[in-house]
Amino acid sequence: MRHLTTFKLFRPLAIALALSASHAVMASEADHQEFEATLHVPYATSSQARVFTLAFDYPHVERLQEVSWKLELVSPSGQVVQRWHGVQRMFQKPVDVKVRWAGRAGLADGIYKVRMQAVSNDAAQRGREPDLSEEAVERLLAAGGSELVEQSWDLAVGKTARPAMPAFSGLQTNKSDSKAETRVESKSSAMASVQMAAPAPGALPYTVYFGNLHSQTNHSDGGGALGSCTGAQAPQSAALGPAQAYAYARDKGLDILMASEHNHMFDGSDGTDTSASPATAKALFKSGLTAAADFNAANPDFLGVYGLEWGVINNGGHMNIFNTPELLEWELNSSGQVIGDTLTPKGDYSGLYTLMRQRGWVGQFNHPSSSGQFLVGGVPLGYTADGDQAMALCEVLNTAAFSNNTTETETGRSSFEGACNKALEAGFHVAFASNQDNHCANWGASYTNRTGVLIPNGTPLTQASFIEALKARRVFATMDKSSQLVLTANGRIMGERFSNSGPLNLIANFASTSGRTVSTVSIVEGVPGRKGAVSQLSGTANTTVTPSAGEHFYYAKLTQDDGKILWSAPIWVTQTDGGGDTTAPRVTAGESGASGTISVSANASDDVGVTRVEFYVDNQLKASSGAAPYNAMVDSTTLINGSHSLVAKAYDAAGNVGTSAAVTFSVNNASGGDTTPPTVSASASGSSGTIGLAATASDNGGISRVEFYVDNVLKGTDTTSPYSLSLNSATLSNGSHQLTAKAFDVALNSAVSAPVSFSVSNAGAAQQLLVNSGFESGASGWVASSGVITASGQAAHGGSWKAALNGAGSANTATVYQQVTIPSTATSANLAFWLKVVSSETTSTSAYDKLKVQVRSGGNAVLATLATYSNLNKGSSYLQKTFDLSAYKGQTVRIYFEGVEGSTIPTAFLIDDVTLTTQ
Repeated sequence: MRHLTTFKLFRPLAIALALSASHAVMASEADHQEFEATLHVPYATSSQARVFTLAFDYPHVERLQEVSWKLELVSPSGQVVQRWHGVQRMFQKPVDVKVRWAGRAGLADGIYKVRMQAVSNDAAQRGREPDLSEEAVERLLAAGGSELVEQSWDLAVGKTARPAMPAFSGLQTNKSDSKAETRVESKSSAMASVQMAAPAPGALPYTVYFGNLHSQTNHSDGGGALGSCTGAQAPQSAALGPAQAYAYARDKGLDILMASEHNHMFDGSDGTDTSASPATAKALFKSGLTAAADFNAANPDFLGVYGLEWGVINNGGHMNIFNTPELLEWELNSSGQVIGDTLTPKGDYSGLYTLMRQRGWVGQFNHPSSSGQFLVGGVPLGYTADGDQAMALCEVLNTAAFSNNTTETETGRSSFEGACNKALEAGFHVAFASNQDNHCANWGASYTNRTGVLIPNGTPLTQASFIEALKARRVFATMDKSSQLVLTANGRIMGERFSNSGPLNLIANFASTSGRTVSTVSIVEGVPGRKGAVSQLSGTANTTVTPSAGEHFYYAKLTQDDGKILWSAPIWVTQTDGGGDTTAPRVTAGESGASGTISVSANASDDVGVTRVEFYVDNQLKASSGAAPYNAMVDSTTLINGSHSLVAKAYDAAGNVGTSAAVTFSVNNASGGDTTPPTVSASASGSSGTIGLAATASDNGGISRVEFYVDNVLKGTDTTSPYSLSLNSATLSNGSHQLTAKAFDVALNSAVSAPVSFSVSNAGAAQQLLVNSGFESGASGWVASSGVITASGQAAHGGSWKAALNGAGSANTATVYQQVTIPSTATSANLAFWLKVVSSETTSTSAYDKLKVQVRSGGNAVLATLATYSNLNKGSSYLQKTFDLSAYKGQTVRIYFEGVEGSTIPTAFLIDDVTLTTQ
């Protein structure tokens, strides 16, 4: 029998004042207009009666709104057993609706669900009086489309059976010490005590760091003083910045805080300040990076992360970028200058994903919507291969962005699990995060929710180890900072991708330091790329299944006895029919440095593909890398002085493991450590032909190298004094340029010289049009497939970096290109590059693996194939290839290299020192 209760909550609101914001501000505020609706449901009470709270807000809205809403109580079998509906008027400030439920009224014991739907409409379009009938509310909800907000929370009625949980001692945490104890679930006893700081032998070798990975300071619209903060601050107007945020979060017990500043507010405006100075905006961004670095240096037990929240809400979507050193911007000043470092067109998520993948940046979908956001080709949460590599996290839960609560009792919370599931089904490999989006100065203090980040034991908490963990998707989301959830599958840890044949044993491992128990557990499954819906596989914490052949993902979701929820990261499984890959990867290890930051690296290959490489020093896991080039950093101060042994382990998707030969290296940590950076100055001479670049550098411990940058692009390195570099002026355009020198000492401290301006005048001389022609600045200027531009593996023709296409020994296509405009006034245009073909093929007649050198249009149409090379061209040295491109004068073209490799034996095409010279 269905019960229907109608609430007539219509209350006229007086509209006395128009909004006072300027037209420019309102133009930007329109980007951030979004109807917000959240639901608070007390999970369990002694009396069974509850009060459900529906909270509505519409920041920056200009007109009176009518919110039509519906609330349903759903039984464990999916039947709606009670329903409420109503209409609420709202303008310029949030409103709450209280719905009182008398209690169970004969309902059976079990876990029920309270489900809300709400949509906001312009009151002027609805007439003077709202229609409060159920039919009218249902009609408006049905027409809500992408503006409809849906949210649901569980509700415990009566006594519920507690699920059996596997014994799990819990991972040590950053705040663990020898006296810390954790309370854990066990099959044999209700609770057990274990020492957190010393996991049992064979335990997962990770430490949990709890963070809030979404907040703002006064570098954008956050940092509002708690006594007066009720919403977003005017950009750069509040008193408190990143340094204060990090100190506050650390004092509140957090391990990590991300200051994610809105990228388009570095001009100090909600709109576009056309008089803004790019230098001022960039300096503010750099100061945030410095504030994080300085705080971390003084507080090694805490990590301050400084980055961007990129995008807008309306027809967009907010996303964090955790490790960009560049200020990304779409706004221009009146001189046409980008008010930042790098132009990233507003709303172009596909282009941004490509840039992030090229730069190695990591992102998070912030408070995502299932529709209308993160559009690619018109598809919400549209999948791209670059986006899959760049986006590591999806925010599954957020507390109220404008809360000023400091006692961790905020009840305004939004769930985005539906949108995150849509991203997973689209093919994104994302893990769940739980953050607070603080705009007031209560960073991490509004609620108990956190994102748990797993970093290998013994590895310091640094930006590098944090980013490595995100790339490995080794995180979980929790509403309770005292609880942990780690999913394993056949012994593999959440975040991993692997092949499996036969049964798959999934275990949801839960631990709580505050004595909480588990009320419900779900193992959820889905299919990446299916674009369908996820489903519950089981309601038990230890589940064994034999998946069907193909791709799958699984994650665990637990609800505690107090209603707080935890989500594990998914595990991605390729199920095979049997037999399968039994060949271990091939791997070699390398190391450089004796003090400061030590670099460890590996060359790894496999007949199918390498999924990750782990680095062990003296048999202790120190770091791991999930993508080529496989490298990591180790803090030398975590090792004693003397000799050590490095081993790299490479894993393939089938779980085969290859182990490198041991590499011996020495550590020499000077007493107290050298923390003094060098001193360095730069100079340039000449304006055409050969330009001389020089630097004077000194240090108390000695200089290891000096790098020369022109217009922020690395041009070369010198390791011996006097430090100098000869530069061909034809590689630069006519006009003014800027030289900086960066000096490194033997302890890897570094310093950058003051910039020196010099001019280039190539009167009638040849000019080289390609940027970063030797790849020494990584992917800068180039668009390439993942891992193509690298400094590892085979030697480059010049310097350390090159483009290495293919070489996997499996069917794949790899590309690298740069787009350039050839002047119509040029009398000649010549393309040249150095090519080396390395192949294990033995045939002298069959071209199995091929490289095409092409000229393509800006729209990627093939204009000409200049040459095709193959495994038949293999050799032991680089050979220069040249082509006449004068036919393309006056055109914008792409210099395009495409390598296509067969399915068994590897062939790599190595390309370096690519030039396009015009006369």
